[in-house]
Amino acid sequence: MSRYVDGFVVPVPTENLDAYRRMARKAGKIWREHGALEYVECVADDVKPGKSTSFPQSVKLKANETVVFSWIVYTSRKHRDAVNAKVMSDPRLADMMDPKAMPFDGKRMFWGGFKTLVEL
Repeated sequence: MSRYVDGFVVPVPTENLDAYRRMARKAGKIWREHGALEYVECVADDVKPGKSTSFPQSVKLKANETVVFSWIVYTSRKHRDAVNAKVMSDPRLADMMDPKAMPFDGKRMFWGGFKTLVEL
């Protein structure tokens, strides 16, 4: 079964990890309620700066921050678009969308949608 994945990489100040975790749990529940198959948030454990590029370099990681790598799984891009439309109109998410209330720098976050290439 081919699936569709949204991937995210975010720099989070280490002092804000608990706040980020609370936000992610709430967001994950909302995405799942609206039909996402999986919602996963991972914090860096073995992520080093590279010579040319790396997770830390991609988000211009600061000394007091860590990288969070996340993904949400859907059945297809069409399914993703439908789920995201519902999620973005969900009033429970509104307070999390305010850049001033986010426990991370949203300007250094990056994301994208991916078609499955190999799935074992």
